Amino acid sequence: MARLLLNLRGIHVTFGGKPCLEGADLPLAEGERIALVGRNGSGKSTLLKIAADLIEADSGDRWVQPGTTIRYLPQEPDLSGFCTTSDYVAAGLGPGDDTRRVASLLRQLNLTGAEHPSHLSGGELRRAAIARALAPDPDILLLDEPTNHLDLPAIEWLEQELAACRSTIVLISHDRRFLENLSNRTVWLDRGAARRLERGFAEFETWRDRVLAEEELAQARLAQRIATEEHWMRHGVTARRKRNMRRVDLLGRLRTERRDDVGPVAMAKLHASGGDLSGRLVADARNVSKAFGQRCIAKGLNLLLMRGDRLALVGANGSGKTTLIRLLTGALTPDGGTIRLGTNVETIILEQGRDSLAPDDSLAHVITSGHGERVMIDGVARHVVSYMKDFLFRPDQARTPVSVLSGGERARLILAREFARPSNLLVLDEPTNDLDLETLDLLQELLADYRGTILLVSHDRDFIDRVATSVLMAEDGGRWTEYAGGYSDMLAQRGFGVEARKSTPAEPLVASRKRLAADEHARRKLSFKDKHALETLPGEIDRLQLEIKILEERLALPDYFAQGPRSFESSARRLLSVREQLSKAEDRWLELELLHEALDGS
Repeated sequence: MARLLLNLRGIHVTFGGKPCLEGADLPLAEGERIALVGRNGSGKSTLLKIAADLIEADSGDRWVQPGTTIRYLPQEPDLSGFCTTSDYVAAGLGPGDDTRRVASLLRQLNLTGAEHPSHLSGGELRRAAIARALAPDPDILLLDEPTNHLDLPAIEWLEQELAACRSTIVLISHDRRFLENLSNRTVWLDRGAARRLERGFAEFETWRDRVLAEEELAQARLAQRIATEEHWMRHGVTARRKRNMRRVDLLGRLRTERRDDVGPVAMAKLHASGGDLSGRLVADARNVSKAFGQRCIAKGLNLLLMRGDRLALVGANGSGKTTLIRLLTGALTPDGGTIRLGTNVETIILEQGRDSLAPDDSLAHVITSGHGERVMIDGVARHVVSYMKDFLFRPDQARTPVSVLSGGERARLILAREFARPSNLLVLDEPTNDLDLETLDLLQELLADYRGTILLVSHDRDFIDRVATSVLMAEDGGRWTEYAGGYSDMLAQRGFGVEARKSTPAEPLVASRKRLAADEHARRKLSFKDKHALETLPGEIDRLQLEIKILEERLALPDYFAQGPRSFESSARRLLSVREQLSKAEDRWLELELLHEALDGS
């Protein structure tokens, strides 16, 4: 029998008067790789922090085998107080740990160790935190969303590293393929309790559905027993008082059991408001090229996007996937070649970040864009509170500010806002971030029924397999190759997966950008005109973005066209012009900023 390393028993945690964990157990033995799953807000991260001894439970026991080393990977690593990534990783070592692993892991994760934490991107922060967790070769690894912000090469490297390590592992992840490949046990946090399956995540969903079906059957039997006892109370009472009181007591207990039963958590009901059909052609790219300095995003790209296509863009971080999306949707102008957009294309974009959500706006304000209390879904007016319930928000959250929402709730809020808008071209930039597995299932069902065209950027292999009809793969030198099918089909045709961008390990992203700008503008200095543009362009970009927002809101008014078709057409033309100005301003600012950084560092 495997040796027990850590045991959590009867864990109770309450936040703001609402129970989160109610008697949850989590025993960890040698050799176990546990997929910890559950809905957003079910307490997964909380239980992991209790296991890591970072927070205390309200009640319950935590026992650890003496001498056991534990390392925890948080969702949001904090590198403040460290001068370099190497210092941060080395600080996680214990006495007697091999210090050479620090440099080795950083190198494999494409970091030098000399990076200053303030200069790191989200993906680089995550890779540094992974190196810190793995460096001591701990007995127990507690990993909270380890694949967030990682590109596919890093995800597949981490998968291989974890498969080969000796540690007992607890994984929280929305990446199905990652969980399936690594887990041999599953713990499901459901309604405060921890249910355990002695098999990996691949068999979890079948088991979960069977458990819920058995619960539903048990509740149906309970309801039938209550109906039988209530019928006896009305028609079968006799003079045998003792027997009568026993049945009255039984009826009371049955009613209490039904009242106290906490049924399964409600599922979201995702629905996209459909727009008019676009033309058969959505986008036609011919010999398109785009570069930032010496960094080539696209070269000689030819692509035909037709109505109903589901195209996934796949590549390492920095390969230009988001830039290519902007090119294909007309938000960015190519340096060479042409991109012809089809007729009647209505686009909505589910963004990777959450920057468009103002912290002080209420949920109702975000969903309705500040236009009253109703939203139009496929031409039918619905009250915003009713619509919010479809996305698992409570009625009392209608006036809740965005700032207090969790990452998963913000993701659902963006889904609610964007799906209320009519569209026939749906752009999804890392849509799986922060969504629980059940909501991902529903999102996939929605996309299957979506009548329009889909452009998808994702590092989730399973999600790509379920959604995409073709994959556009980033190759070296700005080349892109299209493969029929999903990620697994691409892998079979290509023979290998996504490779990390080729760069020298000693050169982090910031240094690389400086070098590119310095090479392009060698021995050049910022002119007065350049300096003025660098200072004023951010304000100009903000002004253009505000004008775009005002124009979009004006054009979205239901009766605006009826009030004056000429005014409507003028605003529409102005919107296209301002979008083009914004694109040029952003490109110019990026060019000057890279040059400025390079000259400062030279």
